[in-house]
Amino acid sequence: MDILDLIKRRRSVRSYKSDPIPQKSLEKILEAARFAPSAYNSQSLKFILVSDSKKKQELAKAANNQMFISKAPLIIVGVALNPEHLMPCGVYSYPVDLAIAMDHITLAACEQGLGTCWIGAFSQEEAKNVLNIPDNHKIVTMMPIGFPADSPNPKKRKELKEIIAFLS
Repeated sequence: MDILDLIKRRRSVRSYKSDPIPQKSLEKILEAARFAPSAYNSQSLKFILVSDSKKKQELAKAANNQMFISKAPLIIVGVALNPEHLMPCGVYSYPVDLAIAMDHITLAACEQGLGTCWIGAFSQEEAKNVLNIPDNHKIVTMMPIGFPADSPNPKKRKELKEIIAFLS
């Protein structure tokens, strides 16, 4: 499949079937994340895979009671191991590095027929407590993943001319 077609097909899924994720599919998805670029190739990130029902429920509660999260067979939690690293441009590297890796996950999952949803609305403190994550690390996102139970419609996108500017 053409990469642009795959990008257009990806949706934020909020309803999942209980079917388990095939091991080969999960391996492909995690390999896609592993090969994501990072600032200075530091790879200062970790992916926590949560399949335990109780932990998934606790994470859903930490995510403003978005209980659909707990219905996915798996939650991938993207964690920054060095959230203090500032790039020369004045931007912290961890949100950029994790966003790239998690986007690789969303696209690889879509290619495998799986759905995901980027979860950014959560209590950092509560989620870290659920997963026993050290204070000096930072959760960037929680991402439920599984076979979609519905087919969300595409979101409206701005025209290309509205989001680009050419300077010559």
